[in-house]
Amino acid sequence: MGKRMSLFKTPYPPQKPALSALPPDLVSIADYQRYAKEIMPPAVYAYVSGGAADGITKRRNRSALEQIGLVSDLLASFSDADTRCGSGGMTLNHPLMLAPVAHQALYHSEGERATARAASQTQTPMIVSTLASTPLEDIQAEGDSPKWFQLYWQPRREDNLALLQRAADAGYEAIVITLDAPVTGARNESDRAGFVLPSDAHPNLMGVSESGIQPITAGQSPILQGAMAQAPSREDLIWLRKVLPLPLLAKGVMSARNASVLKTELGFDGVIVSNHGGRNLDTQPASIEALPAIRQTVGKDYPVLLDSGIRRGTDVFKAIALGADAVLIGRPQAWALGVAGETGVAHMLSLLKHELELCMALVGCPRLSLANPEFLCSLAQYSVFNPLAENREPDINPHTRT
Repeated sequence: MGKRMSLFKTPYPPQKPALSALPPDLVSIADYQRYAKEIMPPAVYAYVSGGAADGITKRRNRSALEQIGLVSDLLASFSDADTRCGSGGMTLNHPLMLAPVAHQALYHSEGERATARAASQTQTPMIVSTLASTPLEDIQAEGDSPKWFQLYWQPRREDNLALLQRAADAGYEAIVITLDAPVTGARNESDRAGFVLPSDAHPNLMGVSESGIQPITAGQSPILQGAMAQAPSREDLIWLRKVLPLPLLAKGVMSARNASVLKTELGFDGVIVSNHGGRNLDTQPASIEALPAIRQTVGKDYPVLLDSGIRRGTDVFKAIALGADAVLIGRPQAWALGVAGETGVAHMLSLLKHELELCMALVGCPRLSLANPEFLCSLAQYSVFNPLAENREPDINPHTRT
């Protein structure tokens, strides 16, 4: 198939040009966010960085990770150390994956092409969004890192099948269907900033028919009877699993019950624990808080990925210790792309990998296959942080306490 041209042109010029060289004070994800706020158009920064409604879930994704402490195991041997990880036939050289971030031409003129080249530099798997600014075939052609395709369900099954066939023909290795965003949440921050998507923002959906959209009648809700009528049903997912030869994962899973249904009844090959980065339904728990129960329910040898809130290599280690096989990197991907394009994304991923290896060395865990809750504790239980707590040793792995 020939290249499909994207007509996407961002109406939001950056405040400053992207960096051509990385400054010496750009040494963490927080620094990328700081620079992104200075470079990105204010409306675009609000769109990618904001959370849903009051931002409670967005903040909780960070606070929950920050309340998990690390316990060092001294004198461990590192003679056979490595960062390989995975389960259920999924093997990765390191536990970082690029989350499906839509509309990347908003952040940099090269959009997903630049991100794909950065993924190739760092051998990081990339999940490409249905709502990419660039045709999925062109993204796949950039670099040689593994790529998965993320599907936002379309009203007609034949349109979904056409998208999936394009992904399979282009060489995508797995499909991720997002289930937690049948409608867009209350994006108050971007609304206040006046953000509006360009009308030509979705080249992968050019030609997708609107004939499957059911009209609403007077008195019906555009959300409850409109948008929700187009959400995938259990029957749609059974059909999808039946017609799709590729591995199929569900994104947006936050309960053990849903994870069990997806695995045992619908035949999915894995789940991604995610609250959409706190961008859709506010006051959900943090993804890291939902992870242990989901891992316990689906068992050991079943792919479970974690999305939302990862900002440090220590966060990556905590997620692995609590049962994740790998983590997805979302907002930092957009910030790095906006700040320095391909170079920024590759550098951001290298920073996280470096921090993860530092964490493994300092906690005494030579291989990620050995990471477990015994390396973790609850900082809130230490009396220095909580003067009202009993003066006793903190329990290991508070996530499984009874």
